[in-house]
Amino acid sequence: MKIPGGDGMPCPSGTPGRDPGEARASFHAAIRNRPGAFIIGVAGDSGTGKTIFTSYLRHLLGDSLVSTITLDDYHLFDREQRKERNITPLDPEANDLAGLERDLRLLKAGKPIRKRVYNHDRGVLEGPVRFSPTPIVIIEGLHSLSTQGIQELVDVSLYVDPDPDVKKEWKLKRDTGKRGYSKREALEEMARREKDYVRYIAPQEDVADTIIQISFSRFGRDLGWQRNIYRTTLLQLPPDQGDEHRELIIDLDPLLTLLSPAFSFDYFRHDRGGRIMSGLSFDGSFDPCFLSSLASSLKADTGTDPRDIFPETHLTPSEIVQVLFCWRVIRALLKEGREFK
Repeated sequence: MKIPGGDGMPCPSGTPGRDPGEARASFHAAIRNRPGAFIIGVAGDSGTGKTIFTSYLRHLLGDSLVSTITLDDYHLFDREQRKERNITPLDPEANDLAGLERDLRLLKAGKPIRKRVYNHDRGVLEGPVRFSPTPIVIIEGLHSLSTQGIQELVDVSLYVDPDPDVKKEWKLKRDTGKRGYSKREALEEMARREKDYVRYIAPQEDVADTIIQISFSRFGRDLGWQRNIYRTTLLQLPPDQGDEHRELIIDLDPLLTLLSPAFSFDYFRHDRGGRIMSGLSFDGSFDPCFLSSLASSLKADTGTDPRDIFPETHLTPSEIVQVLFCWRVIRALLKEGREFK
């Protein structure tokens, strides 16, 4: 597949890798060598893009390898019952977190579970249904990192944290569009949930080993909704010291041209409550060649080329961060695969 660069030419192929079929077989074998499911926990407030992010992550890792559980399925009450009790789904008391822990233990042992399914259109719980684990299971929702028991069962953790003004815009457009709320109803619901968000959801950011922060682009606020261009920051704890060194290469050459779109990126260190995290921030529109070497490396590892997932003529900051997080997950999976041989 040829990906156009900033000058209209295809990107360089990057470091030569193995045959994609051979790489895919090796990656699948590495995952099968570990017992049970590898759990990825994605936490954050409602309406923050967790579901969209996990869908792309699933495509990048391989749809046949990954399944997703939304933690809305672990609500104890339906929408009307929550109104009657004056309780929000952000309150742990409105969720079966003990049941979630029990199910995660079964999934990590490679065993199927039975769980209910939350119907967002009707606001009711249906089922139960049988859920059989794939090699990788993503849990995403309000409480993916909310208890120590859940944290211990998660292999890789992520917290998605958009700025308040970004989150407000996303929630308004989601709730007034897809869910049929009036603007007044949507704003009232946000205000009602804020206290529980601060008390129960936000603290999970302090235990996640990866954080994604999202703010409006410095190149124009409207770029967010029009082209999904936001300033996006990836904060990560350093990998385990025993991890095999794997190169992360980004190609600056295609960006150093007047034909490139406007962009910026920077690296920094961030002290978050005594946890020193590395930070990478991206903003603007990027030539796809920017990640050509990293994409080739991921393809050599897994047989999946991220450029097939993002075939546009430009990369957004969100897409770059998704690839970088995927690279971290793949490193962890391959490392564990070697350990369980």
